[in-house]
Amino acid sequence: MQTHMRSVPPPLAAASRAVFATAFGTCALSWGNAGLTGFELPEAAREPGDAANPPSEIAAITDRVRRHLSGALQDFFDLRYHFALVPEFAREVYLATLAVKAGQTRTYGEIAAAIGQMPAASRAVGAALGANPWPLLVPCHRIVSSDGKMTGFSAPGGVRTKLRLLALEGAELFPV
Repeated sequence: MQTHMRSVPPPLAAASRAVFATAFGTCALSWGNAGLTGFELPEAAREPGDAANPPSEIAAITDRVRRHLSGALQDFFDLRYHFALVPEFAREVYLATLAVKAGQTRTYGEIAAAIGQMPAASRAVGAALGANPWPLLVPCHRIVSSDGKMTGFSAPGGVRTKLRLLALEGAELFPV
């Protein structure tokens, strides 16, 4: 598995959530002292207790998400994800998925191979990506089936949202 070094920013404020508008609709970002705990693609609903004025680190991330969803593509590898919330296998899958850049796609089997697994692990890779708490940020939408078909996408809008994100990023898509 390819590893990447990244600097670790200081701890974030206590657990919270911020909802913000983007070109794709309303998104939400959740965080705690140990890092980002979740991301919601449109249409995220406002909840009591959402931060009206998130900390500057969170505001910077929401700005990057807005830019990305407006076509100024961003790489979210450098963010501090609270990976302790997910099983080790999923963490490996997410780290390999973070290496897939905008405009590129990989298959579930290629992600399995990237983490030292046999192709038969592609279903487990798909299950891990289906449970991804950070869709878009950990770009699970860039992972497709080996025949190019657009398989399920757990974010709101399903495959339609996946296709929309891939088109925004300029990915070469297979006919479905």
